Amino acid sequence: MGAFMTKWGLIFKALGITLALLVVRLVFDYLKFDVLSVTNLITAFIGGAIFTIAIIFAGTLADYKESERIPGEIATSVRTLYSDFSLVRIADMTRVPAMQDNVAALLRCMNRNFRANTWDLGVIDKALDTVISDISSLVDQGVPPNLIIKMKGEVTAIDRLSNRVKTIAGTSFIPAAYAISELAAAGVVLLLFFVKLDPYYEGVLLFTVLCMLLVALLLLIRDMDNPFEVGKKTCADIDLFLLWDLEKKLDGKTGAGECM
Repeated sequence: MGAFMTKWGLIFKALGITLALLVVRLVFDYLKFDVLSVTNLITAFIGGAIFTIAIIFAGTLADYKESERIPGEIATSVRTLYSDFSLVRIADMTRVPAMQDNVAALLRCMNRNFRANTWDLGVIDKALDTVISDISSLVDQGVPPNLIIKMKGEVTAIDRLSNRVKTIAGTSFIPAAYAISELAAAGVVLLLFFVKLDPYYEGVLLFTVLCMLLVALLLLIRDMDNPFEVGKKTCADIDLFLLWDLEKKLDGKTGAGECM
C-alpha cells in the first residue's frame, strides 16, 4: 500500500482538486459564462504557461537528482571512515573500538534527523567534532600521516554533504519562480472557465486532463523541493535505504547505541 500511494498518491490528490475545478466549470456552463472562443491567442497562452512551469520543474529536478546521490555518498564516507579506524595501530588498541563507536553514533545522528524531517546541524556538528577529535589524537601516536589525511578527507566529505542537505531541506527553489508558475496555472484554469467547449463532451475531457496536468505538476514541484521528508510519506522522497542498512550493520558490530 505504501509503494502504491507513493506512486499514485499525488495523482489522486491532483484528481480531487481537478474534480472540484470541473464542478466550477459546469456551474459556469449552467450560468452561460462560457463567452470566449478558442483562438490562437488562447492556445499560445496555455502553451506558454505550460512551458513556464516546465522550466521551473527542470530547475527543481536538478536539485532532486543531486539529492539522490547524497545518501550513497554519505554511506560510502561513513563506511570508509569506520574501516579506516581498523587500520590504526596504536599502543592502546582498546581505544580503536571506541573511535569506531563514535563513527556509528555520527551515522545514528544523521539518520535520526532524516527520520524526524529535520536537520539539526548543531547535533551533527557535535558528533563530527568527536570523530575529528579522535583523528587528531592519532597524530601524536605515530599513525601514518597519509592515513590521517585520508580519514580527515572523509570527515570533510560528510560535513560538506551535511551542509548540502541542510541547504536543500531548508530553502526553496526561487520563491518568485513558484509564484510565477502558480499564477500561470491559475491564469490558464481561469481562462478555461470562460472558454466555449465545442464539441462539449470532448471539451470537458480536455479541460479535465489539462487542469489535472497543471495541478499535478505544481504539486510535484512543491514535493520535489524538499526530497528528505521521510516521515511525511510524500510522493517524491529520496530513498534512504543505504543509510538504514548501514546503520543496522554498524549496530551489529558496535551494538545499538544513542546519538551523541
